[in-house]
Amino acid sequence: MTIVHHARGAASAMKPLVSAVQLNLAGAVRTRRRGVRGWTGAINTDYDPLDPNTAADPFAAYRELHRGGRVHYNPARATWILTRNADVRAALRDTEKITSTQGVTRIRMAGDVVVLTDGDQHLRLRKQAQPGFTKGALDNWSTIVDQLATECVSDLLAAPGSDVVQRLAIPLPLRLIAGILGVPDTDIADFRRWSEGCVQIINFSLTPAGIANTARSIRAVMDLRRYFLHQLATGHLKGSNTVLGRLLEYNTEGALTDDDLFHVAMLLLIAGNETTTNLLGGMFHTLAQNPEQYDRIRADPDLIPLAVEEHLRYTSPLQNLYRYTRTDYQIGDVTIPSGSRVLLSFGAANRDPHAFEAPDEYRADRNPRSHIAFGYGPHMCLGAPLARMEAQAVLRELVQRVTRISLAGPTTWSTNSSLRGPTTLPIRLTPA
Repeated sequence: MTIVHHARGAASAMKPLVSAVQLNLAGAVRTRRRGVRGWTGAINTDYDPLDPNTAADPFAAYRELHRGGRVHYNPARATWILTRNADVRAALRDTEKITSTQGVTRIRMAGDVVVLTDGDQHLRLRKQAQPGFTKGALDNWSTIVDQLATECVSDLLAAPGSDVVQRLAIPLPLRLIAGILGVPDTDIADFRRWSEGCVQIINFSLTPAGIANTARSIRAVMDLRRYFLHQLATGHLKGSNTVLGRLLEYNTEGALTDDDLFHVAMLLLIAGNETTTNLLGGMFHTLAQNPEQYDRIRADPDLIPLAVEEHLRYTSPLQNLYRYTRTDYQIGDVTIPSGSRVLLSFGAANRDPHAFEAPDEYRADRNPRSHIAFGYGPHMCLGAPLARMEAQAVLRELVQRVTRISLAGPTTWSTNSSLRGPTTLPIRLTPA
């Protein structure tokens, strides 16, 4: 790869960081000028998802927020907070007034990628990725998913008390995504290191430690970009049964550049790797904590799809994302001013007592059709069918081969402000 390609890659990776500095300085000035007038009508709160203890166990905070009104404001973070299911769904749908084009994290950031766009541009970018997620593609990968589920559950059964995160929740989605993207087994270790580094960019903050972490994330992005561009240049992916291979097949007019293809790979990596790890690890914890519900699923395996949807509602692997208002945005009697940062709490919306009876209970036969674990509206997660496929395959293996799922030690939870799941979860499976 030439020096010119390296320079372009560095410039491409740095562009969002430069835009972030500009956008956030402008936002800070606007908030300061607005002063106390900026949050008139909202209920002030000290709820802060950036607090590690809150991030690890946010549900008591959600109950407190639900006891209040529809709109809260954290003055220390200059952030508006929406927790009602109906309000979060409405905000996700209204991309004219509440936009993703200034970022989906607490730090504003712009970029020509699908998660940071709205309107026609978003539709164009999403359409580019769609051929990789057709029913035919998913059907082809279901066999791989079933094989991986069988292998990983067998591994757990052979090692009672082992950590389900390390033995199943991390390797299963990672190996699947590697296969879908055309990464050979020999490159899995590098792929895992780069992918874990890339995902950390979601925690970007304008502090010395935050900037250092972001620099490491950008380095991982550049390493991954260099790897995929090499794969594309050598022609290894052309004609392959991979997402990028399928996109190359549909790319008859050359509308997709190599960077476009790389952005699709990044989208799948971020949307389908750590979030699915959280989904799978959390599912074991949920079933261990609710043995009577696991018994119901074993007695009626047809409940498996509903049980997975209820688990998604109950745990919300993606706890929140941010949006920014284009204009004044009205919710009830409260007006959120134009240019404001808005936290859309998926986790709280999925535990909203106005939308779900006994929301803090896991009920395997519940039909939680209004849950927003995968988002809602134009930005509904492209990788949602794949994540569902993985969770359902694992649960099918469990109900056939395991009579009881038990905790074998203390569970630790991630402290990421947006992505929540167990980081250590010792599990003992009782074989059927």
